[in-house]
Amino acid sequence: MAGFETLLDRIVDDISEDGAKGKETKHPAAPALPKTAFQAALRGMRGHCPSCGESRMFPRLLKPFAHCDICGQDWTPQQADDFPAYVAIILTGHIMAPIIIFMVNKTDFSMWTNLAIMIGLALVLIGALLQPAKGAIIALQWWMGLNGFVKPVRPEELLVPNDGNT
Repeated sequence: MAGFETLLDRIVDDISEDGAKGKETKHPAAPALPKTAFQAALRGMRGHCPSCGESRMFPRLLKPFAHCDICGQDWTPQQADDFPAYVAIILTGHIMAPIIIFMVNKTDFSMWTNLAIMIGLALVLIGALLQPAKGAIIALQWWMGLNGFVKPVRPEELLVPNDGNT
């Protein structure tokens, strides 16, 4: 697209104008950090950067970006490993249990029809829950400062204590 300027082009132009290579660029409208671990995990579940909440976290199904395009957060230290799969399997099992009980007791489908429906639904649920689980786990690792992440400054730590002279 002619005339389309990407964020990367703007960052490169800012660096070359300032003459300070490697220096982080200041974004005038930098998004706020999440206030709680739950908010960070929610951003991760939605597939957004837990730090800024603006940029996408995953270019593909389960591979996170190395760095956030907007806030520059480094996601390479993440080590979610197999934990997202365990979370997705546990959630799928808890969702499927009442469905399986209902289908076996209340429907007149044949055993093979029930089996096909259950397996298909389980595969869809696993596929749908895997990326949100990985995003939430990476967000919680970042929030708690685990596995090489630098623990972000909490909003309450930014508050200046009131000395009573106001």
